[in-house]
Amino acid sequence: MMANKIVLSSILAAFSLAPLSFSHAAPPDVVRVGNLKFAHYGAVSYMQEYCGKYNLKVQERVFAKGIDIMPAIIAGEIDVAASAADAAIAGRASNVPIYAVAGFAEGGARIVVRPELKIKSIKDFKGKKVGVARGGAQELLLLAELGKNNLTWSDKPGKDVQIVYMAFADLNQALAAKQIDAMAQSEPQSSQAINKGWGVELMKPYDTEMGMPIRTLVMTEKMYNEKKPVAERFMKCFVEVTKLFMDKPDIAEKFVVEKMFKGQITPQDFKDAIGNSPYAYHLTAEHIQITTDFMQKYGVGRMQTPPKATDWVKLDLLEDAKKSLGVTSK
Repeated sequence: MMANKIVLSSILAAFSLAPLSFSHAAPPDVVRVGNLKFAHYGAVSYMQEYCGKYNLKVQERVFAKGIDIMPAIIAGEIDVAASAADAAIAGRASNVPIYAVAGFAEGGARIVVRPELKIKSIKDFKGKKVGVARGGAQELLLLAELGKNNLTWSDKPGKDVQIVYMAFADLNQALAAKQIDAMAQSEPQSSQAINKGWGVELMKPYDTEMGMPIRTLVMTEKMYNEKKPVAERFMKCFVEVTKLFMDKPDIAEKFVVEKMFKGQITPQDFKDAIGNSPYAYHLTAEHIQITTDFMQKYGVGRMQTPPKATDWVKLDLLEDAKKSLGVTSK
């Protein structure tokens, strides 16, 4: 009888302690991420599946263009965003409260031309129609190349080159249908257009002072200043996921091809795309300043007061995360 009482007391004690043990497990912190549907944005997208180990719940929201994310940040709906540097710069110039905290990929653009036109250089664009998405890195890269070759341009007839603005998703079809003669296109769409025979690569537009454009991860000032522990864990997860995609491209390929694009691109499209837009973490205030100066020069973003890069590029979280994880690569 006494033994039964001891066993019963032990069971009751165990049940009474159970809620206490669960109470110590804090619910995950939610981080709302604005992202785009491109191959080189894959590591940022993968964070929603990976960051549970950092007690984070990453909620992804996909936008058409980086600049489209900025109103959602102002509305308090997004904490972190992945975009081209120019979208981030334009947002900061419009007083969107963000800091640039890391890069996540570099490159990611090609200038593709119709095969039958025998275009050999940018100078041959005179009298041609060139398609590009407005407000993306590709627009700035294209205008920088036209400027370097002393060509004039407008979205109306009358200049050396007529710019045709359309969505990323429509550019390939326009090239295939011969509605445009060339395009400045992102990845993996530019690789896909080449692999399908709709166009051939004229160049990768990285031969100006900007070099390869660095795609930029931005964080709200509120998260950076008021939720530092969450921001630190998020950055550690970002660095870890990016390194995973660098070290194990098969994981990156499977996720991007099957999950992000649901089989709409081929594994070869992915390989070609990432060959031109490798994952990275690095960012510098110098690169952001050069990009800002080019935007001002060519009227991209229509900035009245261009932001000074050193005022809003904050790389301490990135460096701390890399150091804690023993990451030395860029």
